[in-house]
Amino acid sequence: MGAPRQPPDTTGPSRGNSGALAASATESRTVARQYGPMITEPIDLSGFTGWVPFAELPNTDVPTSPGVYVVVRPTDDPPTFLDTSPAGHFKGKDPTVPVDELHALWVPGTRIVYIGKANAGRTGRRGLRKRLDEFRRSGAGQPVGHSGGRRIWQLSDHAQLRVGWQVTDDTAAAATETALIAQFHAHHGRRPFANMRN
Repeated sequence: MGAPRQPPDTTGPSRGNSGALAASATESRTVARQYGPMITEPIDLSGFTGWVPFAELPNTDVPTSPGVYVVVRPTDDPPTFLDTSPAGHFKGKDPTVPVDELHALWVPGTRIVYIGKANAGRTGRRGLRKRLDEFRRSGAGQPVGHSGGRRIWQLSDHAQLRVGWQVTDDTAAAATETALIAQFHAHHGRRPFANMRN
């Protein structure tokens, strides 16, 4: 499986030989070009890993543990939206949202488009890997029950979205998600674009 990508380290490397430092600096600059504006977000994303497109999730070592995840759009260009959602119709329900509504919900000045959580579930077998796989499959048109975040699939560049995650205790996943959304709301005055509740 592919190795998760790390977000930029804004504190700088503290040890290692010069070659390792140079490699680390080069990688940080590369990632910073992709996700640079994220470091000015009100949410601390330094503990998140991954940052892969949804299509790469099956080949990525996503943790099976509970946790939270954040979806980002790696561009500051104004969004364009698809008239019809490509996401699956779970129990026959069309996930399409009117384009006028999507424009009204868009949050400018941020690359974060969704914040979610993954619990262990009753059997203890769910977690981040299962939840994100359901999210991916829903966006790929399969009738999977993942209505949360469904607005992201009407972004015309949804294939370019990146998802990063952070492992938490099962009991802390929901509280962490709520706290992250609250921090976002306090800064931007509204929830992330695809979040339907606090």
